[in-house]
Amino acid sequence: MTLHVPFDNSYGRLPDRFFSRLAPTPVAKPGLIEVNDRLAAELGLDAEALRSPEGVSALAGNAVPEGADPLAQVYAGHQFGGWNPQLGDGRAILLGEVIDANGIRRDLQLKGAGPTPYSRRGDGRAWLGPVLREYIVSEAMHALGIPTTRALAAMTTGEPVIRNGALPGAVLTRVATSHIRVGTFQYFAARQDLEAIEALTDYVIARHYPEAGDALGLLEAVIARQARLVARWMGVGFIHGVMNTDNSSVAGETIDYGPCAFMDAYHPGKVFSSIDQYGRYAYAKQPEIAVWNMAQLATAILPLIDPDQNTAVEKATEAVHRFPDIYQDTWIEVFGAKLGLADTSRDDVPLIEGLLGAMARQGADFTRTFRGLTDDTARAEFAEPQAFDAWAEGWQARRPDDWQARAAAANPAVIPRNHRVEQAISAAVAGDYAPFRTLNAALSTPFELSAGHAHLAFVPAPEEEVRQTFCGT
Repeated sequence: MTLHVPFDNSYGRLPDRFFSRLAPTPVAKPGLIEVNDRLAAELGLDAEALRSPEGVSALAGNAVPEGADPLAQVYAGHQFGGWNPQLGDGRAILLGEVIDANGIRRDLQLKGAGPTPYSRRGDGRAWLGPVLREYIVSEAMHALGIPTTRALAAMTTGEPVIRNGALPGAVLTRVATSHIRVGTFQYFAARQDLEAIEALTDYVIARHYPEAGDALGLLEAVIARQARLVARWMGVGFIHGVMNTDNSSVAGETIDYGPCAFMDAYHPGKVFSSIDQYGRYAYAKQPEIAVWNMAQLATAILPLIDPDQNTAVEKATEAVHRFPDIYQDTWIEVFGAKLGLADTSRDDVPLIEGLLGAMARQGADFTRTFRGLTDDTARAEFAEPQAFDAWAEGWQARRPDDWQARAAAANPAVIPRNHRVEQAISAAVAGDYAPFRTLNAALSTPFELSAGHAHLAFVPAPEEEVRQTFCGT
């Protein structure tokens, strides 16, 4: 069976200083773990051809498909607030772009494809754990309706990756509406390369925001998408873990699933990432970090907003200052829906915050509490159920007749809980991919939980609880 990928590449037509052209580094023994059939169909790809020897070779990086234009993108970024003037794709190769069934341009990228000029002495590889974590979590986010990169395929390499000991190597085929980051703009701004900033701005407007018109319109559009994205993260208890500017997509998608996690027991200060020692990217801090990231984007494109610097600063500041209102309105909409409310407004904030505050004090599970509103099991998540009862009086007076259907549609029954993800990874390292596939199947319909998947909604036992997650690089 012949693999045909209808590439239509555009990023490679930007100036050469935007990337380095190179092919993936072949691996010893490619092995297929999974192909995402539904996503393949969306992209106009034949899933069976992807499973063929030719497809497996391409997905592992051992062969470059006809029409591909492999390259590694360069960018910079603030990492935990510290400036790094050059980062880039250190273990990823962009194969090229396709136009999907909806007419949307999508990147096909191999993550773990070998060293690039931006690897910074790294091996450019990925081990099996982070590949499966990103596959599971990114596809779960998509099923939850949250903008995200996607996972098309996962491969083994037949080669060990040395981290803390030898671990099995793997490659992820990642799909995104683009891999352009805030840090991409920062890279050229730091070099005062106005020509490149103009070219990048024009490219992003044409690809993602044709209605924006100019640099200020682009800034406003990116801000709006980021604000809505983070509000949706908050609604499922998601913690990104590394909200660096190089991990902030200007397309408004969730990107770079490293030490990410979903909360079990709710607490606004929750941190899982092993490298976030001071809680910079804690759950409740994610909105303010997103604002900070948007300010860095504004700074990078300031010369394009207005020729007068003072006027440009004023316009950019006004745009960034709109973020909190957009975020707040979306957050109210998201959490109001979780309570089954209709026509939410800022008057509902005390009701929402009242429940979250009680949950934090009582150690209530985030997902099970909100899902439990639909079947009268929420109070059981509280150490002192009367705390729920006291809050529920106001909620019951506020909710409309169809509240139950509204709440059921907004509250997932199953999420990729940390301990289930780790169990799937541990089993896969031992050669058993059944838990990985079972978890993916359950997460593909997160608002409907079959009897066979009921165990995946349980909170972890004390010995199963995962308190730290790791980046994997």
